[in-house]
Amino acid sequence: MRTDLQVMLKPDPRENLSIPLGSLQTKLIITPEGNSLCYELPDAEALEFNESPYQILEGNFYEFEFEDSKKYTLVCRSNGSIVNPSKRHGYRGRICPNIYVGKLKLEVQEISSGLIKETIYLEVLATKFDTELDSRYRDNYRIMLEEITEKCTDILMQINSPVQQSFTVDFDQNPQTIYQRFSFVNSIINGEDFENAVLQVIKNPSVAWARISEQIPVQKIKRVNRSVVRQMTSGSGRIGIENDYLNSFGLKSLPQKIETDHKTETVDTNENRFIKHALEAFLQFANDCRTAFQKFKYVNQAVEAQILIQKLDNFLNQPFFKEIGKPDSLQLNSPLLQRRAGYREILNRWLQFDLAARLIWEGGEDVYEGGKKDIATLYEYWLFFKLLDLFQSYFRIKEEDLSKLIVPKEEKLKLEIKQGKKAVLSGVYDTGGRKLNIQFNYNRSFEAVDVYPKSGSWTTTLRPDYTLSFWPLGIDDKEAEKQELIVHIHFDAKYKVSNLFNDNRKSGDELETQLDEEKKENRKGIYKNADLLKMHAYKDAIRRTGGAYILYPGSEATRKKGFHEIIPGLGAFPVRPSKTDNGMEHLKSFITEVIEHFTNRTSQREKYAYRTFDVHKTKPSDEDAFSDLMPETYGRNRSLFADETYVLVGYYKSEAHLEWIIKNGHYNFRMNSERGSLILNNDTINARYLLLHTKNDNYSTLLFEIKENNFEVITKQHLIDLDYPEPSQDLYVITKVNPEIDKELKELNWDFKNLKNYKKGYNSALPFTCSLKELLDNKL
Repeated sequence: MRTDLQVMLKPDPRENLSIPLGSLQTKLIITPEGNSLCYELPDAEALEFNESPYQILEGNFYEFEFEDSKKYTLVCRSNGSIVNPSKRHGYRGRICPNIYVGKLKLEVQEISSGLIKETIYLEVLATKFDTELDSRYRDNYRIMLEEITEKCTDILMQINSPVQQSFTVDFDQNPQTIYQRFSFVNSIINGEDFENAVLQVIKNPSVAWARISEQIPVQKIKRVNRSVVRQMTSGSGRIGIENDYLNSFGLKSLPQKIETDHKTETVDTNENRFIKHALEAFLQFANDCRTAFQKFKYVNQAVEAQILIQKLDNFLNQPFFKEIGKPDSLQLNSPLLQRRAGYREILNRWLQFDLAARLIWEGGEDVYEGGKKDIATLYEYWLFFKLLDLFQSYFRIKEEDLSKLIVPKEEKLKLEIKQGKKAVLSGVYDTGGRKLNIQFNYNRSFEAVDVYPKSGSWTTTLRPDYTLSFWPLGIDDKEAEKQELIVHIHFDAKYKVSNLFNDNRKSGDELETQLDEEKKENRKGIYKNADLLKMHAYKDAIRRTGGAYILYPGSEATRKKGFHEIIPGLGAFPVRPSKTDNGMEHLKSFITEVIEHFTNRTSQREKYAYRTFDVHKTKPSDEDAFSDLMPETYGRNRSLFADETYVLVGYYKSEAHLEWIIKNGHYNFRMNSERGSLILNNDTINARYLLLHTKNDNYSTLLFEIKENNFEVITKQHLIDLDYPEPSQDLYVITKVNPEIDKELKELNWDFKNLKNYKKGYNSALPFTCSLKELLDNKL
């Protein structure tokens, strides 16, 4: 069997296309520009795939002119930007298909009268990166449409509600709606899998034993049983016999013929009758569609229906089906129908057919309206269903959200998936140790909102194709946004993408050359790395984004981590239309790692999110600003923030006490005293500096650094052993201090009496804390 891929590889490029216009006695000559290519298929192959034999490539450029005639020009009324006649010589011009793929209708117009004289069709083939023919696009297109149909019917069977209703196809209605339905049905019964299933049934059919009765001459009887004996003694149509042996038993005559039974194999079984009935139902639907297309003058669609009719006719004209009758009933619960190869595939298609024949899809207009085959848009739609299928294997999606995807409308089933139209599917993931809200969005717009902490983009409105969001169960998404507890992961569909993350494979000189070339291209408005830049835009502009990834029909997965953990990150995953190897294992592995990451309550991302919330929860005021001289925040001072660094302010009772502090590198606080003991709170324990003062001081220069934030409880005897002068309490708290401090804090006078926690009079010796910022604000 010839595959689409073989057809695509067969034609050789032509120097030009010469299209005869018989009624006008001229030809249209189409010539590729630069590296562009064009092809011409044999008529038989073009008809097989309902394509024009004259084929060009999307994203390429072509010149046209009419041979030996200046009377005509070329127009494309469906898309005015594709054909551009010369302003000076209208019989010449350019054809620029841009991203259009599929059958392109062009019209030959008489320049003088403006009348349309002839219609021609070109086939615009998909390319890889606008330079190379995409040899798999026919297969990809068919597989994606088929799998969308399969997933839609699967959703209908899950949600139940629309399936209970009875709908019929009105072939007098809008032909676009009929074509949408035909496309769904065509995708499930016009593929290689369906053809193989039918051939499998013919090759290895269900058979049964049938009892056949016939009359044979009495002399040909080989075996005698009760029925034969009974007919020999009492059967009609008898003739006399002269046989002493038989005459001795009283048999004077025998019937001329005896009726006998024997068993034979037959393919006229209930299962085979169902197969024939299914093919006949498919054929009737295709015939009805063709009639409707012909009525509404949908020429290309009628040809497409005729191709399907021919294929089904070929099946039914096989000798195998001539022996099979019509079914008395459809026994769909037959184990053979459900299990045997060939039969189960056709049964599955039959179940899908009833639903697909009722399904309409406005988004289909973006893909195949007017003969086009917008494979890039179809890829985006197809990925939605592939992602939904993947996420359903992990998360419990709400049934009411699934039911919104396909809704009954005017005796039809409407698929509510369309570019630019938001779809939201919510669910819950339960790890046993943690429950997470999950939300899968298609076409969610993150609006430009410059007010923190609201959700959205802080620059411009952005709309990723797909967004997967996680946040803890128990709060809604709005509250999760406020508390930095939600994480968004974005995916964009890119049917054509190149040169992603490949810079690290180049040498320094090669990379510098490439960057120079990119700058030149950028000045022309051409951005070759636009896809990568878009991922950065999602990551950096949309608040609480954990990652942004491209999905493309390639083979190589690439992931870049922002830090140590799986997110935040950027990357690309291959997801390609294929029945056997679609590349989903890379994306599935990534989602598994993401889920494991979210179950880790001590992840760096979790801590980073909390600190982001803690830092930004309060809007800073002018009073919080601080720009005075202080040690720089690097090295051991990396965490030295003036408003988060604390200073203990203590009292020394005598010069001997101060000498002991400097000599031993310790400072002691009272403990278990009603008055003057140190209160151990967060600010105290995390204090970085110690400022000392004594009686009658108006300011102090004694600033020490506290070493290691190590507070230790010691006894009175311990202090005596350390030569402490006259300890009066039984217990003390002691900490290590160092008089050597950063140069920016040396030899300064500190107005400690102006600190807000300072107590006057008899309480002036009580220890207290202040921030380093407050202390620096009160230097003299």
